[in-house]
This record gives sequence, C-alpha cells and structure tokens, in this order.
Amino acid sequence: MTSHKTPSISTEHEPHASHQLVDDFKALIADAEALIKVSAEHGGEAMHSVRVKAQETLSTAKESLSEAQGLISEKAKEAAQEADVFVHEKPWQAVGIAAGAGLLIGLLISRR
Repeated sequence: MTSHKTPSISTEHEPHASHQLVDDFKALIADAEALIKVSAEHGGEAMHSVRVKAQETLSTAKESLSEAQGLISEKAKEAAQEADVFVHEKPWQAVGIAAGAGLLIGLLISRR
C-alpha cells in the first residue's frame, strides 16, 4: 500500500491566491504596455531608450508569467489528484476533515 500526504489547508488556498497574483500581474503588464504606447508620441531620444528598455522588461515578464502560470496549473492538478487519492483510500477520514473544516468555517462566519 502506498502512502500519500494529506493535502494541507495552505495547499488548498494557494492556487486561488496564485491565480489572483497572476491575474494582477497580467493587468499590470497590460497597463504598462498601454502607457508605453501613449508615451510614444512624446519625448526625444532619452524617452525612446526608456520605452525600448521597458518593452524588453515587459517581454521578459510575460515569459516568466507564462512559465509561472503553467507551474501553478500543474501544482493545482497534482494537489487535486492527491486529494482524490486520499478521499478514495480513506473516505471516513476525508468526511471527518470536511466536517471539521465546515464547523470551523461556520464558527468563523458566525462571529462576524
């Protein structure tokens, strides 16, 4: 019988936070690109060199973002597969964990 790690609570919330970070970063890149396009009408040689550098940085950032998004997606799939295996191997423990989490969430919500 193989042993599997129990998915932690931080793993469950990590994909959502990571996806939010990716979305925020995409918005930042889009805003920066729009700013570069608008600034194309202004400035001399110094402004041109700043725009070129900014465009190079944005290209690098887009590539990094694409890689990070793939990694986040892969980790989320792995976590879901581990959770699926855990639930199938230990259904009663999974029910207990879900009930405990539901109770904890209910208590937190009722305090507000």
